[in-house]
Amino acid sequence: MFMKRLLVTGAGGFLGWNLCRELRERWEIVGTVRSRPVPLEAVRSVAVDLTDPDALRRLFQEVRPDGVIHAAAAAKPDHCQLHPRESAKINVDVPILLAELCANAGIPLVFTSSDLVFDGRNPPYREDDPVSPLSVYGEQKVRAEGEILRRHPAAAVCRMALMFGDGGPHAGSFLKPMARSMRLGEALKLFTDEVRTPLSGRDAALGLALALERSSGLLNLGGAERISRYDFGRLVSEVFGIPDPRLTPCLQREVSTPAPRPPDVSLDSSKALQMGFRPTPLRQALAELKNAF
Repeated sequence: MFMKRLLVTGAGGFLGWNLCRELRERWEIVGTVRSRPVPLEAVRSVAVDLTDPDALRRLFQEVRPDGVIHAAAAAKPDHCQLHPRESAKINVDVPILLAELCANAGIPLVFTSSDLVFDGRNPPYREDDPVSPLSVYGEQKVRAEGEILRRHPAAAVCRMALMFGDGGPHAGSFLKPMARSMRLGEALKLFTDEVRTPLSGRDAALGLALALERSSGLLNLGGAERISRYDFGRLVSEVFGIPDPRLTPCLQREVSTPAPRPPDVSLDSSKALQMGFRPTPLRQALAELKNAF
């Protein structure tokens, strides 16, 4: 059976790996990696420096994709805050070029943005709420969003919530070190005043696939529940069966980080829900991951 070809950037990362794993039966997937191939059957890995415009253009011409999901990013806000020029290459320049290439080819593009385009003062956020990023990372995502939609109005710009889950052999999320520290009896400080709408990697991939097929413009992809970092940690310990974890509640102001942290960037994903997006309830999503951690 003929399958359309999907180019997934950042295939070795957390989100990219989940995309490859979940979509490989529906698409012929070509995934870009830095060096190590994606060890998934039916996924072709291509090592390329995405920040080299000529290399990216050559890749696009060779692959001739029918669609693109751009998941590659410098996704650590503190790193972006300390290295704004370096991180802007992948977070701003690359998606702009991809938008131009996809627009010229007449194919769909999905760009993975972030809930950190908001300042956290007026949650939950809908797609038409004004952006107000506090960090360099958030500013870069805002710049990329605007430039992408200016060049390729049919593109889908998906604002992703905090993601958790299995990231494959080369990547991971905050969940794995959190569970490991709990099992080792190590003390963990977790914010009670930082609230998100966490989303499993599997649900994130399925939401992005939905956006590729049915959406254009801005789209929120958040989880089913609003929860603080501290309460998320308590839920992890309960579902994973970790007795008496050393969880210490703390406030954002008590921990200094290079990138400012918004208090509550919960996403209202009603638009995606109307399209058929169905994020798994947190307890169920964690239970499905229990054996992997």
